[in-house]
Amino acid sequence: MSRLNLRRKHVPAPLSLARIVAGLAFAGIAVTAHPDTVRITVSHYSDATGPYFNRMAREFEKATPGTTIKIEEANWDVLQQKLQTDIMGGANSDLAIVATRWLLDFVHDDVAEPLDGYMDASFRDRFIGQILAPGEIKGKVYGLPLTASTRALYYNKDLLAKAGYSNGPKTWNDVIDASRKLKAMGIAGFGLQGKEIETDVYFYYGLWSYGGDVIGTDGKAAFNSQAGVQAATLYKTMIDEGLTEAAVTGYNREGIQNLFKQGRVAMVISLPVLSKQIAREAPNLQYGIDPIPTGTTQATYAVTDSIMMFKNSKVKKSAWKFLDFLFTEGPRVEFSKTEGFLPTTKAEASDPAFNNPDTRAFIALLPNARFAPTVTGWEDTGKAVSDAMQAVYLGKTQPAAALNAAAEKANRALGK
Repeated sequence: MSRLNLRRKHVPAPLSLARIVAGLAFAGIAVTAHPDTVRITVSHYSDATGPYFNRMAREFEKATPGTTIKIEEANWDVLQQKLQTDIMGGANSDLAIVATRWLLDFVHDDVAEPLDGYMDASFRDRFIGQILAPGEIKGKVYGLPLTASTRALYYNKDLLAKAGYSNGPKTWNDVIDASRKLKAMGIAGFGLQGKEIETDVYFYYGLWSYGGDVIGTDGKAAFNSQAGVQAATLYKTMIDEGLTEAAVTGYNREGIQNLFKQGRVAMVISLPVLSKQIAREAPNLQYGIDPIPTGTTQATYAVTDSIMMFKNSKVKKSAWKFLDFLFTEGPRVEFSKTEGFLPTTKAEASDPAFNNPDTRAFIALLPNARFAPTVTGWEDTGKAVSDAMQAVYLGKTQPAAALNAAAEKANRALGK
């Protein structure tokens, strides 16, 4: 059964604001025949996110008389819960940014609008390669790729040089060795996420690097393998030795990123946006970007976030026109350049702004990247893993026992 378990209620159509005057809109976008208000829930990536979407809204409204775009911003930590609550209460927006892996449950619960009927060949051709594929479910596109990223290890060059790793650590053994030396200097070596969204993913970095996988070819949970126990034990050992920040279960992704920007931890695994944040908030910080440390193999996580349309929207035509505008060259280049994500469209990829060392470092990781599997029950699987890892971090249970119990929960969610 879908974890979202949503019951949709119809939202009354927006009230008319005024009669609109005929006029020109963006090239290829017709002016609406009546005034509409389009609500879009956007995720907070940085302090630049809200201002960007509000600028785009005003630009679109100026060229599309009679249409109002209302931006509603939410932090990632609460975004999924907000969307669930809004949908169940019949108060959801028309469009929303979502983690692409959430789409399957939204489709299962029949709240997502398929977008194929709105797209033509030229629109599809805007995107790089198979970048639309993660948002395609059962032959239909439900999400347009707003962001793309891989994950890498950021390291503080000055601190790692003091520990004897001027070029950064390459293996988990290097991370442990460097962290022990840094601890002797009173510095936390490795920033470990233990709270909220993607706590499970932080565990997968270690799991994959030791040759394991989250779900096996039989569709059952596989993270409780020897590789999984090794990865969980690695993190628990670092906690027990004081090689991480204190109280790791109190830090989400943003929290450990802030510790890194403040120079309070020497290493952290994160996505491309962190480099943009460093440039704005900690311009004197000297950092390097390396692949995620290896155990026995090289692996990273690749992810897209998507914009979806809700099936119960009463302003679908206007909502689509705003989506069309957001995925034109100007808005796309500005968004990805400002936030620090990898390109999702050809227009972005050809822009000089993306020809920089940080972006190239993340693009180079794509051959070894893994996407979250598109399976029903994935969110419940992730929650089971996150809960298990938090219990391990807190010393409430041992890695093998925690992962075995999580695998049983995951298999029920996966229908196995």
